[in-house]
Amino acid sequence: MTESLQDLAQTGRPRAIVTGAASGIGAATLVELARRGYDTAALDINLPGAEASAGRAMTLGGRHVAVHTDVADEASVVVAFAAAVSFLGGLEAMATCAGVADSTPFMDVSVATFRRMHEVNVIGTFLSMREAARHMADGGRMCTVASVAGLRGGGLMGTAAYAASKGGVLALTKNAARALADKGISVNTIAPGATLTPMLAEAWKNEENRRRIESMSAQKRTADPEEIARSIAFLLSPDASIVTGATLVADGGLVMHY
Repeated sequence: MTESLQDLAQTGRPRAIVTGAASGIGAATLVELARRGYDTAALDINLPGAEASAGRAMTLGGRHVAVHTDVADEASVVVAFAAAVSFLGGLEAMATCAGVADSTPFMDVSVATFRRMHEVNVIGTFLSMREAARHMADGGRMCTVASVAGLRGGGLMGTAAYAASKGGVLALTKNAARALADKGISVNTIAPGATLTPMLAEAWKNEENRRRIESMSAQKRTADPEEIARSIAFLLSPDASIVTGATLVADGGLVMHY
């Protein structure tokens, strides 16, 4: 008989996989889940970065491992998830934080850039959800990472290719919520606004650009990765048991304000 996430809380530590765990929102999510008592697997194409995140998680107790993964490569994802689940001994939660960004103006976007955004952000998310579903017990939970760019069609920094890929993540998440409901798996997404990750840090060196984008939100600030991680952790927890197919917008009031 398989254990549900709620049952597992009575018998041991829940187990989670985080893709894109080497830095930014993924690293913060891995550490937040470790803080909440999860054993984790940090998946990333940047193995040293994933190992560093797993090392931070280890200081909080439990069992943690780093696994090299290219989410845009099907064979890599299949092998990585099998290895991660073998180490963890099961799987109750998964967050797809792996992603790439692009701010190329519309008329300058190449087909190669468009394909790369789709391969990592959409196909990478799909492959991760599919493989997680193969290993999850009833009551498992997934959280994908979209963006307000997918809701607004870009308009901040992430333009056509990025916005289209994150819109794809939003639609894919809803489909997965329907498709996996019979397996007892809930699937939700988070749509962050501007968040101080390594992808954003370089752009934020332009103070005028930073002030322009921050002024578009009600809170007029940039989120820390840890704030987004706490929202992801909620969607992965039993406290969100009735929530599936939903998009949690975590943007300081940007979409609402706009």
